[in-house]
Amino acid sequence: MTQLETHDPLQDIPLPEPGTMTLEEFLENDVEGYEFIEGELVPTTTGAKRHGRIGVNVIRYLYSPVVKNKIGRLYMLTPFKVGNSVLKPDLAFVSTQRLNEDTDKGYPIPPDLAIEVVSPIDIQYQVARKVFAYLDAGTRCVWVLEPILTTVTVYKSETDIKTLTREDILTGEDVVPGFSCPVELLFE
Repeated sequence: MTQLETHDPLQDIPLPEPGTMTLEEFLENDVEGYEFIEGELVPTTTGAKRHGRIGVNVIRYLYSPVVKNKIGRLYMLTPFKVGNSVLKPDLAFVSTQRLNEDTDKGYPIPPDLAIEVVSPIDIQYQVARKVFAYLDAGTRCVWVLEPILTTVTVYKSETDIKTLTREDILTGEDVVPGFSCPVELLFE
């Protein structure tokens, strides 16, 4: 089958005109394959094999301290209300104190920890825009994993930013207590 003969399933979904969907409507309908950023529908990127492998590695190392210490839950590609947007981080952590299982329509609050794995088609501007949207909405920490550079940039605020290399140890600090992992293991 050639590229021209493939069927795009999104063609079957009637998307609203830009600016006509409200935040509440997006939360209610969760338009698959899109995030809602300040009134605009933005397509989410689908990751390559490396993107998925890195995401699984992060879950593998985060899962044990989260479950063992009963400190919260992990989520993949789940919609979170982040200020005036709905973002779907690759992975997210929500602490036990903030868990809200009332709905299957996404979280009405931002996560405690948002994790974004940069994919080959991500645009740096859009990644940075999401990082600061999370922080502005109350997310306590954002990790951005960059597969080509094999780095993790840890954002705690607009001025508290650290970039860790494969030689460093990533910790959960006060957001995910008990988590510690060599950065290089996340990129295996």
